[in-house]
Amino acid sequence: MAYAARSRRTTMVLATLSLGVMALTACNGDGEKDSAAPSGASSPSAGGAGKGSAAPSTSAPSDGGKADGDSADSGGSTPQASAPAADDGQDGGVGMCETTDLSYNVTVASKPVNHALLKATNKGSDSCLLPANELVITIPGLDGAAEHAGPEGKDWILKSGESAYAGILFSRADTEGGKTADKVEIALTASESPATVPINDGPVTVNDGQVTSFFGTAEDALTY
Repeated sequence: MAYAARSRRTTMVLATLSLGVMALTACNGDGEKDSAAPSGASSPSAGGAGKGSAAPSTSAPSDGGKADGDSADSGGSTPQASAPAADDGQDGGVGMCETTDLSYNVTVASKPVNHALLKATNKGSDSCLLPANELVITIPGLDGAAEHAGPEGKDWILKSGESAYAGILFSRADTEGGKTADKVEIALTASESPATVPINDGPVTVNDGQVTSFFGTAEDALTY
């Protein structure tokens, strides 16, 4: 009987130990599952990071698009050709012509009689605004400047190399006598120092002096 009782206790102890081992094994299995879970959770996170890292690559076309936009803007801004259109206005920001900006040629006209043609050419590289009605012609040895004759013109822009014309009357046909002259003094305005210009095909007899405004053609200048 004592042997049987010990045998039952031994069996119970073994059963208890077995249950303990099984419980520990179960706990360890759960622990391994728990420890494996974060690595499983971290893998989507890595996939998320991969998506995040792909985002900058999508910004490259955006930058390229912006660069294209910039080049389009710069292309659109090319029409700066509005600046040369300054010549479209009467003054357009162009400076006034000065006496020293032009070269002068005075030649006796075949007709009308007692007239000479003044040709004034812009010798500079820039355009300038020509005062049409302020021309001052004086003849050395005579008092005063020539009087204005004919209609008044309009100031206009004289481009480089372009010419304007004025007619000069030296004497009246009904007036006899006068002084001989082989040169005239020319100033675009009364406030400027004149340029002395020889009279081609001169000398001429002067007893009265008149000058027209500037015109665009020699024919118009010699009409008055």
